[in-house]
Amino acid sequence: MLVIVLFIALFVLLAIGAPIGVALAGSSLIYIVLAGTTPDIVVVHRIVNGVDSFPLLAVPFFILAGNLMNTAGITEKIYNFATALVGWLKGGLGHVNVIGSVIFAGMSGTAVADAGGLGTIEIKAMTDHGYDKKFAVGITAASSTIGPIIPPSLPMVIYGVQSNTSIGQLFAAGFIPGFIMAGFMMATVAWYAHRYHWNRDATFSASVLGHTFLRAIPALMTPFLIIGGMSFGWFTPTEAAVAACAWALVLGVVIDRTIDVRRFIRVSFDTLETTAVVLFIVGASSIFGWILTQTRTTELIADTLLSVSDNPIMILIMINIILLIVGCFLETIAAITILVPVFLPIILKLNIDPVHFGVMMVLNLMIGLLTPPVGMVLFVLARVANMSFEDTVKACAPFLIPLLLALVIVTFVPSVTLYLPTLLYR
Repeated sequence: MLVIVLFIALFVLLAIGAPIGVALAGSSLIYIVLAGTTPDIVVVHRIVNGVDSFPLLAVPFFILAGNLMNTAGITEKIYNFATALVGWLKGGLGHVNVIGSVIFAGMSGTAVADAGGLGTIEIKAMTDHGYDKKFAVGITAASSTIGPIIPPSLPMVIYGVQSNTSIGQLFAAGFIPGFIMAGFMMATVAWYAHRYHWNRDATFSASVLGHTFLRAIPALMTPFLIIGGMSFGWFTPTEAAVAACAWALVLGVVIDRTIDVRRFIRVSFDTLETTAVVLFIVGASSIFGWILTQTRTTELIADTLLSVSDNPIMILIMINIILLIVGCFLETIAAITILVPVFLPIILKLNIDPVHFGVMMVLNLMIGLLTPPVGMVLFVLARVANMSFEDTVKACAPFLIPLLLALVIVTFVPSVTLYLPTLLYR
């Protein structure tokens, strides 16, 4: 079957180091040339249709908002507030790391931005206070995965577009799972602190907490602006992304005065570069996914899974295993655009809510960011912490446990993800 050639070409291109977008497009074109049944114009139409979506306009604006927040110096205010809030606990800076990521998640929407933005501050602070660098890197990597779970979330925007699911409901569904992840990570930090008899890194001060809270209020308003605006019907997801950009400009230009024309131009070019990469992956994935659909490969996979069992719990376990494996090798956005057409018919047949499945899928792929060989967060933190890739992998391994525990709860307790969407939208 030529479909086998499609997958062989994809794996070969990835193995020789081709970017994921190039690997997807290249393997698809090889298949089309060998099959000889698809007019060239169809390829162009698939690429255009893959990116011709109004909700996808939210992607560049959320990327821009996150870049503006980083440039505006918001990360330092978030870190100081988190330190005043939980730094007095044993293993305080580990807790600060988690809380800082929870707050930053409401602005960045990506794990890599969290790891590269807050990670630089957090790892230095923890090593300066005597924490083992591997522990600092591990908790920073694990906490960064909260970024795409608590809204705004670029992976959830892509999933919403691919599955025709309400992005507003997906955003609302991420809040409780995000806090559950944070709770498990803080419990892990507390266990380390008890085992190694760590002391507190700060003393509690109500005045310092109040002062840092007041300074952090503008940043803390961002997720409420996005979710509140969509919940009350003021914004579509795309308009919410534009509002987030406008608010980031207010913070950087008017309130903090840290963004000038030169910085804004640099941020804009960074956003253009990132957006081009994301949309190229989406366009290339749309060709790849279209081939899988036309060759009935998606139906074959669905029938194979359903032939093993029609029990929703067993199917969810199998899908989780597949997603965890795929997350080790494929970039998040590419995995979503390829696998949603495969799994969506299955979950609909089993009456599994697409919103619930979307959060489960994104969390699986976030765990993939901490697993070799393609874990992007691993590469970022290896550079930030000046560690070898192998040592970074070892540092992150223990923190997969709280993430997997959170995944189990999200998978098998649907009310965790569906409570807020039901309350706000249904």
